[in-house]
Amino acid sequence: MITTYYSVIIGWSLAYTYFAIPQSWGTDTGDFLFNKYLGLSDTWNASWLGGLQWKVVLPLLIVWAIVYAVLVRGVKEGIEKANKIFMPALFILIIVMAIRGITLDGAVDGLNALFTPDWSGIANASTWLAAYGQIFFSLSVAFAIMITYSSYLPEKSDINNNAFITAFANSGFSMLAGIAVFSALGFMAAQQGVSVDEVAAGGVGLAFAVFPQILNEMPLGNVIGVLFFLSLVFAGLSSLISIVETFIAATADKFNLERKKAVNWSVGVAAVLSLLFATGSGLYLLDVVDHFINNFGIALVGLLEAVIIGWVLNNTSKLREYNNKLSDFRIGTWWNFFLIVITPSVLGYMAIKQISTEVSENYGGYSDGLIAIGWAVAILALVIGFYLQSVKSENAEFYKLEKEDEAA
Repeated sequence: MITTYYSVIIGWSLAYTYFAIPQSWGTDTGDFLFNKYLGLSDTWNASWLGGLQWKVVLPLLIVWAIVYAVLVRGVKEGIEKANKIFMPALFILIIVMAIRGITLDGAVDGLNALFTPDWSGIANASTWLAAYGQIFFSLSVAFAIMITYSSYLPEKSDINNNAFITAFANSGFSMLAGIAVFSALGFMAAQQGVSVDEVAAGGVGLAFAVFPQILNEMPLGNVIGVLFFLSLVFAGLSSLISIVETFIAATADKFNLERKKAVNWSVGVAAVLSLLFATGSGLYLLDVVDHFINNFGIALVGLLEAVIIGWVLNNTSKLREYNNKLSDFRIGTWWNFFLIVITPSVLGYMAIKQISTEVSENYGGYSDGLIAIGWAVAILALVIGFYLQSVKSENAEFYKLEKEDEAA
């Protein structure tokens, strides 16, 4: 489900890379985004969902074509080679943007807004809930991406080092991207004579409405715009490829499919479903589905994983000992405490708080019908996941016999 709407946002980024050259969005960047580009309907349940918006559909199809071309080649020839291009290119683009950003007038104000701590937030539970939600999405925890990629590693891989390098590299890159973005926000605030928090907007508006407005006033704005939106494309493609690979690998293994057939089915179904978010009602659907999938789908899966591994199976000590045997860097008993106590507590609190909020008021003030779709998608994702896990396949008996042979 995430791939169906995430691919659409990458498509927007691809289109905006092109729009950035002549700065097609004009002076009213919000009107251009919502009306001229997305063709946003007045209501989510407009006739035929407002119809397909071809300015959105065409870049979306290009995105899926790229994803298919990479994945059909396999892990080594496709994903590995693609990431050798995407990752260095993304890193270079962000560094260039950060350097350009800190040289702008008012950049210091933006950086102060980013780095000046608000210590009152430390005692605020919502701060930690937001941090958990952010790092879950950023590190793709509970997406099965880590499980899928780890299955391709050699048996004696250094697990602890890989995990820490991944986590710190991710957070470091996020900080670098933050410097680039907040420098630009500081510049815009200085141009308008307002504070940074008045120009910073959340959601799609920040990237596709606020940032183009900054680019209009920035020297070499069209060049920086191309770099910015191209970096979003590269970042998005690398993530999308990773997410799609999880269910390609799972279906290929479980149902004994050739890789090409698994790619055809997986990419085909996801691409067709993604067209729902390329309609006039697409943004409403995207906002609600993203909200429910993240707050209930991913968070609940993470909670279940932590409880099953830490409490039901009670094998955190065995896992830690196994990891330490293979790794140069050893993790202590604090790891057990985080997995058994901290993570389930935070995720459990998040789930209870979120459910109580959803019951008392509709997310975003949306209608009951749209909220029902959000609930249905989140529940359906979990139900289908458990169902597919329970389905027996030809491979199940094959793996059983293979293990018996190994044991013999």
